[in-house]
Amino acid sequence: MEPRVLTFPSPTTSAEWTPAESLRAAGVDPARPDSIPFCAADATAGSETELQVAVHGRRDTVDLARTIESSSFFENVVRRAEAGDLSPRAVSALENWLDGAAERSWDNSWVRFPLRFLRREVAATLAGDLAADKSNPNSTRRADVDRFFTYEAGEEHVRIPISYLLKLALVDALDRDSTTPYALLSLRTRLTACFLNDNTSPETVSFHTSRLRAETGGGLALARETARRFLLTQLLVAYANDAFELARRGQRALVFASPHPPVRQRRLNDCVSDAFYRELFMSPCLSGWDRGEAKRDYMALCHQTLSRSQLNAVGKLREAGVVTRNLVVLPNTSNVSLANNGVHVSLGSERLTAALSARDPAFTPEAEKRVGDLVIKIVEHFLPLFVGTYSAAPYRFAFEDLHPETALGFLPHELAPTHVRMIWRRWRGKARTRILGNPVSPFGPRWLDRSLATVFGLKGDLAPDFRLVDYLVAPASTERSPALDGRVDNDARLLADLDSLGVFDARMPLYMLYRQREFRSRGYTGFEGRHYSLFPSFGADMAPAVSLQALVTAFAFQLVASGAVRHSDIPDRPFIESERRHIFFGAAIGLPTFYVDAETENRFLARVARRAKRTRSSRRYPGRLRLYHHEYRLALLETLELDAPALIEAMGMGDTLAELRQRLEDSSATAAAKLIDGALVEVGAKRPLDSPAEDFNLASERFYAGKLRLRQLAEAFEWLEQDVRRLSDERLAANADLSSALAAILDGQSASEYLERVRADVLAETLPAEELRRLVALVAIVEGFEAETAR
Repeated sequence: MEPRVLTFPSPTTSAEWTPAESLRAAGVDPARPDSIPFCAADATAGSETELQVAVHGRRDTVDLARTIESSSFFENVVRRAEAGDLSPRAVSALENWLDGAAERSWDNSWVRFPLRFLRREVAATLAGDLAADKSNPNSTRRADVDRFFTYEAGEEHVRIPISYLLKLALVDALDRDSTTPYALLSLRTRLTACFLNDNTSPETVSFHTSRLRAETGGGLALARETARRFLLTQLLVAYANDAFELARRGQRALVFASPHPPVRQRRLNDCVSDAFYRELFMSPCLSGWDRGEAKRDYMALCHQTLSRSQLNAVGKLREAGVVTRNLVVLPNTSNVSLANNGVHVSLGSERLTAALSARDPAFTPEAEKRVGDLVIKIVEHFLPLFVGTYSAAPYRFAFEDLHPETALGFLPHELAPTHVRMIWRRWRGKARTRILGNPVSPFGPRWLDRSLATVFGLKGDLAPDFRLVDYLVAPASTERSPALDGRVDNDARLLADLDSLGVFDARMPLYMLYRQREFRSRGYTGFEGRHYSLFPSFGADMAPAVSLQALVTAFAFQLVASGAVRHSDIPDRPFIESERRHIFFGAAIGLPTFYVDAETENRFLARVARRAKRTRSSRRYPGRLRLYHHEYRLALLETLELDAPALIEAMGMGDTLAELRQRLEDSSATAAAKLIDGALVEVGAKRPLDSPAEDFNLASERFYAGKLRLRQLAEAFEWLEQDVRRLSDERLAANADLSSALAAILDGQSASEYLERVRADVLAETLPAEELRRLVALVAIVEGFEAETAR
């Protein structure tokens, strides 16, 4: 399909222009790749990475266990059980959880250490972050300040989450004495702002904005920056373990990439109230916001909203005919989905940002919205190319776990009832849950379900990217308030509807798979991809994924600018929205097939579907076509190759698409396969279903925290060595401050020689605190040089 070049009439005002007319008036020519937003050198990129933490140590030394044991919640549970008002099993469940820490590892625990370990500058940082309003120099302290201090053995201790520990460690490492170069102090200020104390897990955002140039590997620039951030995070947590004596005091902290809420955290959630869960795991939001307590309350709101939302989803499953019995397993009143972790990749367009900055009458905020919503609708069709291919979150289900009211997560709020029924029926058919050839669902009592599973060999299932199902990633539009119809503030109108339905809260931003970043609120115009879970490799997986995201976005703009796709081609009705999104969720579950209306009103979907092979009319669902996910993905790839050859050439994407085809044809090359293989080695099995579900999921966590973390550390360190070798005399001379800081920390050594000397200790995690401090400074200086190059 060649893009059509249209001749446009002259509308009365720009407010009446179609998306195609707005883009053409802004200088976008679909026949010229260099004019298309997000193509070639126009795209910029940044990422937000969510990580998992754990503290290794004994029950009597780790903060999480000590906090639970000393809590009024635990005391009240014990007293009520003794009085006969509560089953003794409530106490034994908590005691068993406290006694059963696998390898003495405590997920998302805080840490505590003597206040005297905080040097003056670090203590001043903490004091500043404890202000109720950091924008007010005369602000009082937060009302919950006592939460962050405790007395032990007659000495005051600091008590903080690891996400905030990283910030204090960075301040400590980059400001040791009066001789610290000013350039390092400046870098410290910039870098600490990128370590967020936001959600349950630590979050970091890009140290600088990367440019996606074809000659430098497209998405490779962002992958390298993300890897550098990961490396610095590993160095900081190792430094904190030593400098603040955490390890010596039985609290070895660990930070790693892991997409799911930990198995043991799910278990604990079944033992405690939702309020106590929030007390244990919701972030206090010490840094990143002027009013941390308000942000903390917002995070509590998110948790309450998602917990309520999943309970309300059970009613929708009943209305949809998925739950047909009165016996159901209700989801816990405390939802753990905020503890999942992914990577958000944001792309910006310098061309469109410049037009909006200049108040170009040809491209107004209204035009940005009209165009952006249509681009999002197009891009959503391509998202199955990413799921499991470049990032994944494999998760095993035992037979007793496959209750629709828990396994389907938030899908009842994201899809039409028809598509929820289709997905559940296909999932039951895919899973190993058959008795005498008929698929069965668990009945409810776990002892009965486990007995059935043992007798009939019911092994359950594995989903390649369950994080996308276990989180409310994209609430469905309502008939009255479409999310993507091109009208300004349509998200606010939808939020009001969702709030009244008990699905969402109007005070929260609307979650979406591909979210527009509007100039009026962000200072740039672009899109955020929120569909990534865990990348096994920065270079092999993240880099091509970012490049493909840019290509798909540029292709969507080309289609819009040419007039080949209009809003009316992808109607803004909930069922049409659900029809394209259920393909995405089916891919996350690993279903082999899906169904679309033979006469679908989504003309863009119909166009792609016609290219898919092995498509036939469905016998079970009259009037619908059955398509294979594999063939649909190949059809998406063919659409890019045939309809966007000039874009592919301009963006240097030929090799990336060839490698993508290889992943689609050979599943062993996908991100999901890499992560599954790592877990299988840990658990000692040949296939995922050969091991019990919980054993496989725990093995995945060990793999993420161990071998995968060390692989990613090695990859990031190798790139650091390359960055250092690229520090030519010209680059060093161009920034005398950074160059002198580099010389000061290395004491006459060359950076390359120093890295070669410490490499083995870094990868073995045996580098002492003083060398870690030096290496932290070196990484910060390299980041300073790389940020200048990216301008």
